[in-house]
Amino acid sequence: MALPKLNSVKYTLTVPSSDETIEYRPFLVKEQKILMIAQESESQTTIQKAIADTITECTFGKVDPWSMPSFDLEYIFINVRGKSIGEELELSLTCPDDGETVVPVKIPLDDIEVSDDKDHNPVIKLTDDVTLYMTYPTMTDISSVQAGLGDTEQLFSMIKTCIAEIHDGEEIHHKIDITDNDLNEFIDTMSTAHLEKINHFFETMPKLTHTIKVTNPKTKKENEITLSGFDDFFV
Repeated sequence: MALPKLNSVKYTLTVPSSDETIEYRPFLVKEQKILMIAQESESQTTIQKAIADTITECTFGKVDPWSMPSFDLEYIFINVRGKSIGEELELSLTCPDDGETVVPVKIPLDDIEVSDDKDHNPVIKLTDDVTLYMTYPTMTDISSVQAGLGDTEQLFSMIKTCIAEIHDGEEIHHKIDITDNDLNEFIDTMSTAHLEKINHFFETMPKLTHTIKVTNPKTKKENEITLSGFDDFFV
């Protein structure tokens, strides 16, 4: 006699970047095991793959986690997690005032949101004639950029990855038509002011974020800690 099949409840959410409504289910024991094993491995690549595979399964194959903006991926995962193993996230945070005291905290998942910086703009005007049109990094982009590169190399590699178009007056240069050497040369000729504008794009782009106040039990000082992205919430 066949064993009974357990049906999962379906939920819906709105994807931040596209306003598309998708269906999802909580993750199952088989997926939770994969996530736990990945976290124990402390390998960023393994953790990313486990999260991506979980999202694919829990959205019934309708979402490609590798090709969507990273903040969409974070938002979907935190919703899946909330319906799977509890509406609170338990973390151990180090108090910034002394840099050593660790305090356990519980954060309601409903309080964690995708940031919306009013000063953010994916269109970057470098000069009167030259304008960049940027795309948001995906998990594929982040994984490829992180592979064996230092911080400075990662930054410039991410800039190259996220430039979608370069407008020079009426002429439009699409990323797919630009050679790697030409793009490198273009970036190398930027001024410090140009680079600051691009950094501003990355610093203000949407991200999963939450600010919490914790009191250091040793110093009695209240600390304000801002968490953002997978590294702070899940790793």
